Amino acid sequence: MAAGLGAKSNNNTDPQNQKTLADFDPQKKPKRNLYASGAAILASMTSILLGYDFISCMRNWFCMHKLINFFFFWCSFLVDIGVMSGAALYIKDDFKVSDTQIEILIGILNIYSLIGSLAAGRTSDWIGRRYTIVLAGAIFFAGALLMGFATNYAFLMGGRFVAGVGVGYALMIAPVYTAELSPASTRGFLTSFPEVFINGGILLGYVSNYGFSKLPLHLGWRMMLGIGAIPSVLLAVGVLAMPESPRWLVMQGRLADAKKVLDKTSDSKEESMLRLADIKEAAGIPEDCNDDVVQVPKINRGEGVWKELLVRPTPAVRHIIVAAVGIHFFQQASGIDAVVLYSPRIFEKAGIASSDKKLLATVAVGFVKTIFILVATFLLDKIGRRPLLLSSVAGMIASLATLAISLTVIDQSHKKMIWAIGLAISTVLSYVAFFSIGMGPITWVYSSEILPLKLRAQGASIGVMVNRVTSGVVSMTFLSLSKAITIGGSFFLYASIASVAWVFFYTCLPETQGKTLEEMGALFGNFRWLRDSKREKRRNKANEINGDGASNVQLGPVSNGN
Repeated sequence: MAAGLGAKSNNNTDPQNQKTLADFDPQKKPKRNLYASGAAILASMTSILLGYDFISCMRNWFCMHKLINFFFFWCSFLVDIGVMSGAALYIKDDFKVSDTQIEILIGILNIYSLIGSLAAGRTSDWIGRRYTIVLAGAIFFAGALLMGFATNYAFLMGGRFVAGVGVGYALMIAPVYTAELSPASTRGFLTSFPEVFINGGILLGYVSNYGFSKLPLHLGWRMMLGIGAIPSVLLAVGVLAMPESPRWLVMQGRLADAKKVLDKTSDSKEESMLRLADIKEAAGIPEDCNDDVVQVPKINRGEGVWKELLVRPTPAVRHIIVAAVGIHFFQQASGIDAVVLYSPRIFEKAGIASSDKKLLATVAVGFVKTIFILVATFLLDKIGRRPLLLSSVAGMIASLATLAISLTVIDQSHKKMIWAIGLAISTVLSYVAFFSIGMGPITWVYSSEILPLKLRAQGASIGVMVNRVTSGVVSMTFLSLSKAITIGGSFFLYASIASVAWVFFYTCLPETQGKTLEEMGALFGNFRWLRDSKREKRRNKANEINGDGASNVQLGPVSNGN
């Protein structure tokens, strides 16, 4: 290696291969785009409705305004999860229903949400991503009102049905919209916001449970469920201030409108032009076509999507669908809803008898989940998807196994085991922490970014469908499963499923960090990618070692060799 201040370079050396000291400076990190962040956060807020009910049953001020509205929209969906866990205790006493009916009431929302998630793909292709979010808020608003005014169990189930459809729409469209709007440099950070707001909604649900528990029995749970209608209205209106997805605009042939959105949401003008060119290529629009409005080929307007996804997929599409369906399945099959929805029961089994103390313990669960999901949002684009996901699942396996052991000891012991009680509570918190720092947000980030443009809406709806079915099965069977194989045995089962998940993720999911949405196809289609990538890394390392002697580093001005 030749190095020297003002030293002569070899005359045969290509000037393009010569480097100066500035070339070795660390690459500057692009500034986070506030406009894209505001729109992404606003869209993700639809998840709050799910989180709340499931527990219960920026360049200027305008950008910040959108961000705040989006937060409340997503939160109102998510509050459903958090609030239902506590509300179920009071619904059971008020309506005099059985544990089986409570299981069905809690879990059926996930089954109902299938209707919304399946319809959302076609709807969002028809009316756009933005108006689909507005529709989700309107449907959930109606469901929350019906639940709040329910006079019997059947009436309450009707409200759950309507709310579930709204939740299905929200869960599918929010990550798709965010992924399509975000620049590659911050896509992981922004696309993880739906999971952030799910956890925010869960925490709000837990807190509202504790606050409304002081009201009379017939009024408390109705306030817990019905209050979710208020933010959904504000958020649906706030979403109208958001831009439409640039990829949807291109699919409609509206190139001028798409360019305006990309200019605002990209880190630079050059990136905006590159993103537009990639989207045009994916949509089948010629590169030299720059009219404001163009005709998009019919083959790229949604026809034959389901056939291409499920009947005759290419190897790359098959690999993508396996990855998307797999990550959604294992996210729920590893037992997160059993812990979140039935945490009061778990704490009761661990020895906490007071209702107030059980509700306060569930607030701690929601607080830990929210804190760690916020940590995860800042790590996704720094560490990458694979390392964070694999370490997250490994921690979940250890926590589930330890929780199962401690609950088994408590169950088998005839006296109070303080150490086992403390261990059980600690491992519940560690489990939700490990889940929130990896498996929770990465599921939505990964599944929404790997799908090709033409297949994205319908492909995402398949992932959400699998997610909700699995969640429904877990939440509707946990109490029965605990009676059949004990509560400790249930968590041993979830630990085993999480172990299978780790192997699946390690072998089937390539890293997507830093790739544009249009580059994803090159990563998939070869299930031997892991072996090939290791071989490629060894080859690149060998080339770097062998190439050190041939590289020229010029610390001063290049001489002309005369």
